Amino acid sequence: MNETEVAVKLEAHEHEIGSIKHRIRELEAENKALQELTISVNRLAVSVENMLTEVSQHGTRLDELEKVPAEKWRTVTKTAATAVISAICGALATAIIALIANGGF
Repeated sequence: MNETEVAVKLEAHEHEIGSIKHRIRELEAENKALQELTISVNRLAVSVENMLTEVSQHGTRLDELEKVPAEKWRTVTKTAATAVISAICGALATAIIALIANGGF
């Protein structure tokens, strides 16, 4: 191998080393972007987990709030039914007493 061949090979190696350095810089930039993306995804996962916890708590509170009108409705219907039954019983009792007092039996 003479000096010209060595110089040509050295030139080719220098060119290849420059190309490799350029590729390494690109890989380092991509690796940094990937790390930032991983951190962002982790933060997003934590946020979603916190939102799920919050939504679950809201669901429990909503269930409790939905029970209040149902309980009130049951109380109103019980009271109305009791009043109607009491009025009917009172009217029957009054009619029976009036019949007995008038000598109807």
